[in-house]
Amino acid sequence: MQALHTAATGMAAQELNVQVISNNIANLRTTGYKKQTASFQDLIYQHVRRIGAQSSEQGTILPVGIDIGGGVQTVGTPRSMTQGTLSQTGNDLDLAITGEGFFKILMPDGTFQYTRDGTFQMDNTGRIVNAQGNPVQPTITIPQNASGLAVNAQGQVSVTLPGATATSTIIGQIGLTRFINKAGLQPVGNNLFTDTPASGAPQDGLANLLGFGAITQGSLEQANVDVVSEMSDLIAAQRAYEMNAKVITAADQMMQSTTALFR
Repeated sequence: MQALHTAATGMAAQELNVQVISNNIANLRTTGYKKQTASFQDLIYQHVRRIGAQSSEQGTILPVGIDIGGGVQTVGTPRSMTQGTLSQTGNDLDLAITGEGFFKILMPDGTFQYTRDGTFQMDNTGRIVNAQGNPVQPTITIPQNASGLAVNAQGQVSVTLPGATATSTIIGQIGLTRFINKAGLQPVGNNLFTDTPASGAPQDGLANLLGFGAITQGSLEQANVDVVSEMSDLIAAQRAYEMNAKVITAADQMMQSTTALFR
């Protein structure tokens, strides 16, 4: 019976939907996390009687047809790149982006990855690095014994050097990178993304200029997950799963009844 297969595709789709929702909820407190949603499409139809087919020799046309659906399939788990709220931390190297752009990170193999997570630190040489120790681009090294570290909205990093009590010295500028299609970035874990043909080529620039977002020092961008919405979606997915399971039970009972009639 076709209903068994159709309902099975529905159960599989809702199982994946719950997995996506659970990942969103698990990352509720992950800095810079962007929520995902599961997208579905109906499967190919069996056309028992096609709409618009000729129904008589006189040329009459069928106004409706008989189309038996094959179920549902998952076509993607697109990521929402909307802005998350900013949370103040007071740490000098905690940076948040308001608007377009990603921080650019140099990986050990020489490639670049991108993140909205501005939880940065200094390594043993004074470089500004992410949690995995990979340097933010362009690489900026804070001089030893420097004080008064400041990062402005354009990403300019300035410090006060020994002997220059009232003067701040700009030692570098953190850049930003944006993409035509942010949803086309490939997540690789550790709050990092890589570019893909779907995202378009990376476009490097300066913060707070020409459409790039501004950098806020002493703050971090929170996940854009709405827990109330996720819980509502979770309940709806669970109900849809249960209904498909009931369809399978009903179809099985119908098959057993039909078999019994022909014994």
